Amino acid sequence: MRWWSVANFVSNAGTWMQLTVQNLLVLQITGSAAATGLSMSVQAAPALLISVFGGAAVDRWPRKLTAAVSQALLGAVAFVTALMVALDRLDVTSLMVLAAVTGVIATVDGPACSLLGNDLVPAQDVPSAIGVGALVHQAGRLTGAALAGVTVGFLGTAAAYAANGLSFLFVASVIPFLRPARGAVKHTGAVKRGEADTMTVREGLAFFARRPRLLALAGVTGVSAVFGRNYHLTLAVLVTGPLAGGAGSFGTVSTVLAVGGIVGAVLGARLRRPSVRIVGALAAAGGLLQVVAGLSPSLAVLLVMVLPMAVVESVSDTAGTAVLQTDPPAHMRGRVLGVWGSIGTVWGLGGPPALGLLMELAGARGALIAGGLIIAGSIGAGHLLRERQTGTPVALRAGDAEVPGQAALGTAA
Repeated sequence: MRWWSVANFVSNAGTWMQLTVQNLLVLQITGSAAATGLSMSVQAAPALLISVFGGAAVDRWPRKLTAAVSQALLGAVAFVTALMVALDRLDVTSLMVLAAVTGVIATVDGPACSLLGNDLVPAQDVPSAIGVGALVHQAGRLTGAALAGVTVGFLGTAAAYAANGLSFLFVASVIPFLRPARGAVKHTGAVKRGEADTMTVREGLAFFARRPRLLALAGVTGVSAVFGRNYHLTLAVLVTGPLAGGAGSFGTVSTVLAVGGIVGAVLGARLRRPSVRIVGALAAAGGLLQVVAGLSPSLAVLLVMVLPMAVVESVSDTAGTAVLQTDPPAHMRGRVLGVWGSIGTVWGLGGPPALGLLMELAGARGALIAGGLIIAGSIGAGHLLRERQTGTPVALRAGDAEVPGQAALGTAA
């Protein structure tokens, strides 16, 4: 568990360092902000199309081997990019192709590394493990962004890509030495002849579609992702516009958001029985806090509201991850994460444009207020509708029965 946490921290730091440098590199080559956004979309697009197949592969193949190979492949892509940058042979087309290859590998690497953490903790420690994973992610993000500027300033852009390649190889070298915890739900990945035909993408889609908890979680996450959470977009416009702040002021807001994320990860680790009800309540509370933030008359008031907004979002994410990865039985979790990867990509790609359109129509304050009310109202209406309906039990085959298990510590990004 400790080694996996260290590996995840190193990998997340390397990944965020590369992402920061990559955006700057695209701007340097093209001088176009649109091209920068396109490079990010190209890397995310494979998850929309083939994430379900990556999840099915994770259910079929030995998990440790799958995670180690995918990490090594991601490292190889980073080294190739570093070499092309050093030789001044990298153009926009090559960068887009490498970003797409990275996205394809990530459709397998994401669920493999996430579920690998299942074997490292006993069942009662799963929420704490997820909280540690969220904390490691936030710390790696802050460290990587800070190291990007230092690395590029002293060693050059190629060094940042090379460092990320080394971080992937470090994770790959740690994986073979990980040992399962006593009592953990094990997944060997050894599929007998004839069983592979039943471990299909269709089965994963059908399982997700007939699980009300997972559908409710997708709905809550979707409305939150589209009308909230994109605080680096809405708050940037609010701070630099109505509140008459500058880049320094927004930097302060971003720092408070990061601190809130870390605090929320620590608090989320104390959740012993996360549920969709908790996720929904936290998301609705975050929506109401967003409304108050939109009404902030000054930067000082906004900073007071930003911290609890970030804390609530982080705790909600931790609880949602626990539900997502413990609700399915062990043999279905890869495919469920694959389906979730496709759904999450839809929210991720569609949210910023929709929110941008809302800001064009209603302004930054109006977007925050309207978005928060939509989030809280939608979740409240869904809860009332569920209370009025008579629940019908879902009949599952014996192989799909509830199996106590673990959620993941987190993805080695």
